Amino acid sequence: MKVMLDLNVLMDVLQHRDPFFASAAAICERGRLRRCSLAIPSHAMTTISYIVRKTAGAEAEGTVLDWLLDSFEVVPADAQVFRQAKALGMDDYEDAVVAASAELSKCDFIVTRNVSDFAKAKVPVVNPAEFLASFL
Repeated sequence: MKVMLDLNVLMDVLQHRDPFFASAAAICERGRLRRCSLAIPSHAMTTISYIVRKTAGAEAEGTVLDWLLDSFEVVPADAQVFRQAKALGMDDYEDAVVAASAELSKCDFIVTRNVSDFAKAKVPVVNPAEFLASFL
């Protein structure tokens, strides 16, 4: 099973955001144990890099980038992804890019806390708690 994680799930882990941290961390642990394959959209790398450097410094940024590269499949975005995202007609283009990346990289699910924002996604969308309860 291949799962696309939305940026908010990754940030829940990195920033230890309660009450979301436990379920997000559990999903990452399942990926570490190879119970599923976890993917992230490529733009998550630059967004997370910026946030971590600004809030925790360059050393933390390097550690986090290494963790992301070692733990997740980074799904590249090209013109096809951006066109597919635009064609989805979603209100938030960043969410549409996540949805298109998941579809074109053949993910089975998108895991996000903003399920309603992905109503037009072609890949099934679940929140972290639902994913843990139903699929792992």
